[in-house]
Amino acid sequence: MKKITAVAIIIIGIIADQAMKMWIVGNISLGQTRSFIPHVLSLTYLKNEGMAWSMLSGQQWLFLILTPIVVLVAVYYLLKKNNQKWYFIALSLIISGALGNFIDRVHQSYVVDMFQTEFMNFPIFNIADALLSIGFVALFIAILTDKEMKD
Repeated sequence: MKKITAVAIIIIGIIADQAMKMWIVGNISLGQTRSFIPHVLSLTYLKNEGMAWSMLSGQQWLFLILTPIVVLVAVYYLLKKNNQKWYFIALSLIISGALGNFIDRVHQSYVVDMFQTEFMNFPIFNIADALLSIGFVALFIAILTDKEMKD
């Protein structure tokens, strides 16, 4: 049952990410900003050839090599630690986010970003980025609370 739930989380995350990216590309011009939640969040269509803050821009080959490795390692630990809630959640989200951005990189050589915070200076991001970020926070919690790691 856990494997089915993990696959569902991964697929739902990828679909939500790709659907939002398709909507942005079809409805907002490149570089254009639209208010979404006033003073909190705007939608801005950007093409990101790097990662957060456009670091490693133009280094697509690196992402195309690293992402499958990260996903395979995450799948391995998901299967190994799937009875531990925090690992299960974290790794499912990390796999989903990594694959969401990987799809963009393979098909377009860039990632579509769209969420812009209005209340603070923060990189424009997408759903896959949010899944990855939440997944890594959950993974940190999993590691801190892992009784096997403490023994």
